[in-house]
Amino acid sequence: MTKYNEQFKLTVVRQYLDGRQGYKSVANDHGLDHTMVKRWVDRYRQHGIAGLQKKFNHYNAEFRLSVLQRMWDEQLSYGEVTALFDIRSSGVVGHWERCYHSGGIDALRPRTRGRPKKMPDIDTPKAPLPTEDENRTREQLIAEVNHLRMEVAYLKKLRALVQAQQQQRTNARKKRK
Repeated sequence: MTKYNEQFKLTVVRQYLDGRQGYKSVANDHGLDHTMVKRWVDRYRQHGIAGLQKKFNHYNAEFRLSVLQRMWDEQLSYGEVTALFDIRSSGVVGHWERCYHSGGIDALRPRTRGRPKKMPDIDTPKAPLPTEDENRTREQLIAEVNHLRMEVAYLKKLRALVQAQQQQRTNARKKRK
């Protein structure tokens, strides 16, 4: 929920536009900062009631770049640009400008938010299809024999480790009794 609803903003803007009071006196009447009143008045003048309504937009990189180009070409302030393009926060334009200067147009592209969906699948190297033993060279056969020997040795070590862990568990149980 927003702090100030559209009707309240419209009341404040109309009170200023009546011409009897300035920004500061209207702001003091409602307990606001005068810059907020000025911002609401500027938005109302540019976009009417739509400038006072809630707005949630995601801007693409091309729009962001066009905003920055216009700001630089016409030497506008952040506040003027946000009022002109109906962007709700003037701080975001400064952020876009810093991103552009540090990383170019790619830095202006919206990022995906949140945690990545899942880790990418790792492509395991596929073993070559077995061919006829008669067609294989001596080096290929020796490489396969070495691979199989390593696999057998690994499995033996694994089996010995599992047995050692089981032995430790049984010894620990015996000590408890």
